[in-house]
Amino acid sequence: MPTYDLGLEHVSLSFATKTIFTDVTQGVFEGDRIGIVGRNGDGKSTLLRLFSGEQQPDSGRVITRNGLTFGMLRQRDPLDDNATLREAALEGREDYEWASDTSSREIVEALLGGMSLDAKVGSLSGGQRRRADLARLLLKDWDILALDEPTNHLDVVTIHWLAEHLKNRWASGQGALLLVTHDRWFLDEVCESMWEVHDGLIDPFEGGYSAYMLQRVERDRQADVREERRRNLARKELAWLSRGARARSTKQKFHVKQARELIADVPPMRNTLELKQMATSRLGKQVVDLIDVTQIYSQDDERRLDADAAAVTAASGRVDVVPPLYAEPIVTGSVQLSVDPDAPIPGTGEREASAQVSDMRDREETPQTDTAAARTVTVSGRKILDDVTWLIGPGDRFGIVGANGAGKSTLLKILDGTLTPTCGRVNIGKTVKFAVLSQRLDELEQLGKYKIKEVLSRYKPSYIVDGKEVTPAQLMERLGFSSAQLMTPIRDLSGGQKRRMQLLLILLDEPNVLILDEPGNDLDTDMLAVMEDLLDTWPGTLIVVSHDRYLLERVTDEQFALVGGKVRHLPGGVGDYLNMVEQARKNGDWSAILGTGNGTKRNTSGSAAAASDAPSADAGGADKPQAHKLGGKEFHQVSKRISAIERKLAKLEEQRAEIEAKMAAHDPSDFAGLNELNTQLNAVTDKKDELEAEWLELSEELEG
Repeated sequence: MPTYDLGLEHVSLSFATKTIFTDVTQGVFEGDRIGIVGRNGDGKSTLLRLFSGEQQPDSGRVITRNGLTFGMLRQRDPLDDNATLREAALEGREDYEWASDTSSREIVEALLGGMSLDAKVGSLSGGQRRRADLARLLLKDWDILALDEPTNHLDVVTIHWLAEHLKNRWASGQGALLLVTHDRWFLDEVCESMWEVHDGLIDPFEGGYSAYMLQRVERDRQADVREERRRNLARKELAWLSRGARARSTKQKFHVKQARELIADVPPMRNTLELKQMATSRLGKQVVDLIDVTQIYSQDDERRLDADAAAVTAASGRVDVVPPLYAEPIVTGSVQLSVDPDAPIPGTGEREASAQVSDMRDREETPQTDTAAARTVTVSGRKILDDVTWLIGPGDRFGIVGANGAGKSTLLKILDGTLTPTCGRVNIGKTVKFAVLSQRLDELEQLGKYKIKEVLSRYKPSYIVDGKEVTPAQLMERLGFSSAQLMTPIRDLSGGQKRRMQLLLILLDEPNVLILDEPGNDLDTDMLAVMEDLLDTWPGTLIVVSHDRYLLERVTDEQFALVGGKVRHLPGGVGDYLNMVEQARKNGDWSAILGTGNGTKRNTSGSAAAASDAPSADAGGADKPQAHKLGGKEFHQVSKRISAIERKLAKLEEQRAEIEAKMAAHDPSDFAGLNELNTQLNAVTDKKDELEAEWLELSEELEG
């Protein structure tokens, strides 16, 4: 048996109704970077508790090297509600101690930026507590660091920062990391090996998440397993991984040729043209149009936004509010509105709403004879949306990213009509039927006493999904429920099961515009794949807000960022947004990046096109180096060229396959004919190599 730094030796563990581990021997060596995946309830968090000593095995033992230090981030923090953030996260460190060290200052600013160190832990939100606990852990040195769902409540920028921090935290071959997360991009970026926890076992795999998917598909293919649905989902996800831009990059983490052989018969993720045609027949040409929309939070509301807090108090020389590592741009301003005397100010929900109100009638001097006369008010504060025009058409599949507090949830409420913007127009098509998957599960609370079977009986007996007729019970099974669970009351479901049931009931209502706000919460990687597979064939308009980069780029066709009050197109995906943030951090200023664009507008085909948010490449040499990062004219042209190359590569691949098939069927004695086919094959191969080289060069240019 190998000598682990930390390990399990013949460990077995069972709870009342479930066996977690059966005679498991597995361990961690110095230098390991291990991602842990598996279905919810199969024992991922229990495994970490065994390593930490919080859970004792029924048999076997946990081996620990003498002097080893083990730090663990739990899903529930141990912080004292009565302690201040300074006491809980910094554990009594003086400001000069953490601020004078580059590494510790970066941790504090990245995770606690915008938060008051003198605030009580009990007054913090769940996300703020999570950040405080993570900061507390990262500020210490550990031989082994175990993180249980560390990306929960973090925005995409902080998730990217955390990935870089963990990759550079230790020198090569030093320290060790155990990571439990459903964020597949994060697993692929940070981990060098994987453990799959299932059926009482721990199966190890070499490489990150992509390599794990390749090996899992190969294992399933060779073993002829009974889990046909699970295998097909894994193969479909691998197809997306290997056919996308990531598979052609110079940093690929699995063998592309072998992967392509395994998924050769897997159809494309979705037929975008067919889905758009179906969506148009259900929706008509107009879905949702935002026209010159501005949404302002009044000054009092602004103070309640965490993103607005960034200052250093000089009275005592102590840091009060931590300056953020990545400061999002805050746009403030005012608009004048003409409103009825007794009407609330649009977008505030309050009659005066703490805004600066200027009543243009002198109530004391002018008799109020005209009760219908309008008054003019000035609303001042932070602009969540600043004169945005954004047109969403039938079949559009848009993803939205942005920092916490940027206003993404507010944008969704404006889109579905539940919130009236401060000014501007929201035009919603007459045939639009919205459904919103929110971060809360309030809808299910009212159904808590009913059994799943009783709830499903309220819906149609059958539906058409992916061209096939299915019942609600079959859809339920597709989302990971067993037929035996039909008699389970809704209130007895786990958090992840409630999340899946919430999605199922929404789809059974047959909406034609689906809005998903953090749909990946409480779902494991397998259930995320199930949900993504279901959404692939959903014929409607899809709007998704998520910090899960993998999920967002997997289910949507175009991505946008809400930043500086604008909705900005990201031709290169989430990576474009991260490049913008990094460029702004280096420059110390967002102005050059944000430009003066007005969001996005739709072209004649109904799809979204980026507005020119950056100076034109012809405006002068000083602006040219930034064009690749800013989503401006040159960036857009390069992105279009990349798309064209990808289409050409697909055609060349088909041509090469046809030529190879002709060569295989050709008369072997016809040397002249074979030579001609071989010449054609070489020409196709040379052209393909040339285009792939150009693709890589352009991709590196976009990434900066």
